[in-house]
Order: sequence, then C-alpha cells, then structure tokens
Amino acid sequence: MSFELPPLPYAYDALSPYMSAETLEFHHDKHHNAYVTKGNELLEGSELAGKSLEEVVKGSYGTNQALFNNAGQHYNHVHFWSWMKPNGGGAIPGALEKKIVEDLGGVDKMKADFTAAGVGQFGSGWAWIAVKDGKLAIMKTPNGENPLVHGATPILGCDVWEHSYYIDYRNRRPDYIKAFLDHLVNWEYVEKLYNDAI
Repeated sequence: MSFELPPLPYAYDALSPYMSAETLEFHHDKHHNAYVTKGNELLEGSELAGKSLEEVVKGSYGTNQALFNNAGQHYNHVHFWSWMKPNGGGAIPGALEKKIVEDLGGVDKMKADFTAAGVGQFGSGWAWIAVKDGKLAIMKTPNGENPLVHGATPILGCDVWEHSYYIDYRNRRPDYIKAFLDHLVNWEYVEKLYNDAI
C-alpha cells in the first residue's frame, strides 16, 4: 500500500497564532510530502510493499533504516495533523483525564513531564503519551522513531524537530510545547486513539 499525503484537516491559518500558516505550509506541503515521496520510492520492490503503514514502520525498524526514517515520519505526521485543532487544548474528556490522573500523576504533572520529554530530546525527535501494557506512559524518541517500535501505542505526539516550530518560536522549544498542550491538542482525537489502544 503506497503512502499518501493526507490533506490538512483545517485551513493553513486555522492554528494561528500558536502555529502560523507559514509553518504549516512548509511542514505539511514540503517536509511531510518529502517523507511520502521518498518513502514510496524506498517501499517499491521491497518485501514490505503492500503492507499497512504500521507494518512497514515495525518491519523496517532495525532492518532498513532509510525506509524506516520515512515511514516512521509519515506515520507520525499523519497523526500529528489530527492531534491538533483550532481552539484546541482545554478540557480533557473524563475517562481519559481519570487515566492521566491514575497513571501520570494528574494533568499538571503530565504536562510538565511531557514538556520535559520534548525539551530533553536532544536534536530532532518527538515527545509522546503512549499506552504500554495497559498504562499511559510519557516517552521521547529520536528522529522518526515512535512508540510502535518499543511495544507501545502512541495516543499523543508532539513533533520537536526544528521545522515544526522554528519559524514561530525560534529556539524556544518549551514555549512551543506549552502552546501545543494548552491551545492546540485535539483531546477528542487522543481519546479515540486511547479507546482503540485498549
């Protein structure tokens, strides 16, 4: 199954002022599109051609680095666009909030630990909330890696590659992650992925 660039689920300027139209145009139309194009080139004729995106990500991890880099980033970004919405942030759906309190010590602690994971990821990578062994966990991964290859299911991810925030925040990665959590997260989509994962 070949990779396809999904359309953004909102207008380029819909996440402003927390994420600018310029950032979304570069990030979606250039960066994500490049992962799709290169990923399809590398997938063609490989033993993983015809597999689902999740299968390609898991199957290429540790065996085909170039394909993994592009498939992993494609998977991450397909969800990243849906992990955000205009007027996001705000209240977390009840059952998910209860689980955050139970497993991650509360919403404030979750936000602090998620921010620390994103800020502490040296260089490019991602910060995550994932479901592992039935529990929520905060994780961070380098480059295009994601929790799928560590036996977990991601339910929220924040892209901390510089192209995700540099136009709007320059080198202020903590401010970007705070804006992401407080104003952009689509908690209903996170809840859907959580329900699917359990």
